[in-house]
Amino acid sequence: MTTNVLTLVANPNNDFPLSSIIDKAEASLRDAGAQDINIHWLAMEIACDLTFEGDLEITLPEEIRSAADFCIQPTAHRKKKLLLADMDSTIITVECIDELADFAGIKDQVSEITEKAMRGELDFNDAFKERVAMLKGLPEEVLQKTFDERVTLMPGARTLIQTMKKNGAYTALVSGGFTFFTSRVREITGFDMDDSNELQFEEGKLTGKAKEPILNSQAKLDNLERLLKEKGIEREESAAIGDGANDIPMIEASGLGISYHAKPAAEAAADASIRYGDLTTLLYFQGYARQEFDTTPYIEGAGGS
Repeated sequence: MTTNVLTLVANPNNDFPLSSIIDKAEASLRDAGAQDINIHWLAMEIACDLTFEGDLEITLPEEIRSAADFCIQPTAHRKKKLLLADMDSTIITVECIDELADFAGIKDQVSEITEKAMRGELDFNDAFKERVAMLKGLPEEVLQKTFDERVTLMPGARTLIQTMKKNGAYTALVSGGFTFFTSRVREITGFDMDDSNELQFEEGKLTGKAKEPILNSQAKLDNLERLLKEKGIEREESAAIGDGANDIPMIEASGLGISYHAKPAAEAAADASIRYGDLTTLLYFQGYARQEFDTTPYIEGAGGS
């Protein structure tokens, strides 16, 4: 029999302790035929593992699903050696293109297109070109202003990357956004690499175009496949995380695909979803205990790692 694990990470909005639903989770496992159930706290009242022998096809009651983020997976290859992550609304709290559009006075129009693209209602390439064209004439210095004033790391982002790197993982930031932002986010979080789209400028202003080819969902998937081969990593040892339709191919192709506060299509494609917690939830899903987290703060000039 295969050893599997159910990880529960408390919804931070709970007004009751996580321990109050552990018995219910254990009962759900037993009802599904699980045996040899063992309980191990990764962080008291925050994250808990229930290892068991049995089938992965387990349906948890809504009482548990609303109280905690959860992941059910084999214990083998649990700590991943490769992570690919989306940037906008995943590693950072905003959509950079929408914030640039705000400085151009057209945020509402651009945000509407972004939302539809992330839901999979528009072709990504077409939506990307349309939005970039709308930024034509925006001064180059607005990018730095946007980064300084609007870009904030998602809670747990640096801790996620630093902890995985400390344990030997390779981390890649793959974004349908812009290199101006991914390069800076890579620096402050510690990602090993970043890949995204490069905006074009003429006389200090945006031309309304980006260099081809556009980094889209296929390019994200291609990065995953390339890194698996280059690093000699098994697919089961990889993870991918994102929030939109553009992330679905890499989410589906990785060993553990995670949706993060995601659009419905991305959540449906994922092996597990983070709906309530921050990015450290992905560390708990991998079996890291709270005391194993690397919470070293970023020091400017000291490098991302």
